[in-house]
Amino acid sequence: MNKNSENISAWKRFMKSMTKAHDLGTEEDIMLDHDYDGIKELDNVLPPWWLYGFYITIAISIFYYVQVFYNSEEYSQAEEFATELAEGKAEVEAYKAANPELFDDANIVPLTDEASLAKGKELFTSKTCFACHLADLGGSIGPNLTDNKWILGGDVKSIFNTLTNGGRPGKGMIAWESTITREERIQLASYIISMQGTQPATPKAPEGDITWPEE
Repeated sequence: MNKNSENISAWKRFMKSMTKAHDLGTEEDIMLDHDYDGIKELDNVLPPWWLYGFYITIAISIFYYVQVFYNSEEYSQAEEFATELAEGKAEVEAYKAANPELFDDANIVPLTDEASLAKGKELFTSKTCFACHLADLGGSIGPNLTDNKWILGGDVKSIFNTLTNGGRPGKGMIAWESTITREERIQLASYIISMQGTQPATPKAPEGDITWPEE
C-alpha cells in the first residue's frame, strides 16, 4: 500500500512539475484584478512541457538554418530537383524506346480480336458516335463509314488520327485525345475498320476522294 502511495505521489509530483498547475484551493492567490462581466483571470504560467517543446523547436530551426547556410554549396534543392527531373525524363525515354508500340502511331495496326472489337463497339455507342454516323455506321450528319470513300482517310492510322485530333474545323467532330485513352481510340478505330463493307439500312452517299481499301 505504501509503495502504491509513493508511486502515486511521484506521478503527481511529476505532473505538477510539468504543468505548474496550482491547486484548486490556491486560486485566490493567483487571481488577477481583471473582471469581465463576472469572468475573472488567473495568473497561470505556461506549462513547462509546452515551453520545452517551444525551445526544442527553436533549437532545431537554428540547427537547420546553420546546416543550409554552411552547406549550401554541397547541397541544393534546385540541383536535386533538376537531377531527379533529368533522371525521370531518361526513364520515360527508355520506357518509350522499349515499348514503341505504345507511343509510336506509325506502328498502329487494326485489332481483330473479339474483345477489342466489342470494346470498340461499346465506345462507338457510349461516346455518341452514332448520333452523327448512325448505329450501323451508314451516316447521317456525319459521313457513311462503311463505304470505301473517305474524307480524311479510311485506314486505321487515319481514323485513329481523326479520333485523336478531331475532324474538319466546323464540322462537329471533336478531338477525343483527352477523353479516351490511346488504346481505346485504337479499339474504336478497329471497330470502324471491321464495319467497312457492311450494308447499312439507309446508307448515305459516299463522300470524299480518298479510296480505302486502295483499289
